[in-house]
Amino acid sequence: MFPLRDDNPTLHTSVVTFLIIGINVLIWIFVQGMGSDLPLAASICRYGLIPGELLGSVAPGTKVPLGEGLACVLAGDASGWSVLSSMFMHGGWFHLIGNMWFLAVFGDNVEDAMGWWRFILFYLLCGVAAAALQVATNPASVLPMVGASGAISGVMGAYAVLFPRAPVHVLVFFGFIFTRLVFPAFVMLGYWFLIQLLGGIPALAGAGGGVAFWAHVGGFVAGVILGKILCNRRRLAACQNRKGRTESMVKRYRRF
Repeated sequence: MFPLRDDNPTLHTSVVTFLIIGINVLIWIFVQGMGSDLPLAASICRYGLIPGELLGSVAPGTKVPLGEGLACVLAGDASGWSVLSSMFMHGGWFHLIGNMWFLAVFGDNVEDAMGWWRFILFYLLCGVAAAALQVATNPASVLPMVGASGAISGVMGAYAVLFPRAPVHVLVFFGFIFTRLVFPAFVMLGYWFLIQLLGGIPALAGAGGGVAFWAHVGGFVAGVILGKILCNRRRLAACQNRKGRTESMVKRYRRF
């Protein structure tokens, strides 16, 4: 399932959500060279999170291949700041666009329910929780971790508990056939979370892969917990009681 949009209007301008999107895009352009080989490799080596280097379980001088003729040489002096910096790095155009799309669909409503300063704290904490679980599942890994998906998974987890019945329009693929359907948020996001859990099982058995499934799991669970803790009750009630919300949802469910 790929989310297209939701029927869940906001009461306030989503300043932080779009600021985060803007920061990620600017970093992609000016730091990562829009995916050019050398700037991309250098940014991943310098600002990505490498579990084995962070925990000191990999010897300095270890080379990590990144592509033809490109490799990271681990210096053994990783900083804890890489946990945060890695949240703003991406590995390619589709990685960036996919992450920012999910954030745009779900982030505005979560920010609306929290307020700007709580949402910033929430987003960063979810990113840290995501990185922590991914590192814990493979502490000797030398594969650099980059991407905002862990933090965005937290946003999705919070959305699932704050707006469980909000209608979400999704593109559903059946092989080469696709169609658009409308599901309650808890169905779409619950299915997504299940896929992350199943995808992470092979990693526990030592199988490699390019997707940090356990970061997604950690971020989502953190979002479920922190979403309830950090939401502003008054703002959430105003969002949930917005005039016309119930009527719109009923119409959508009838169509479904």
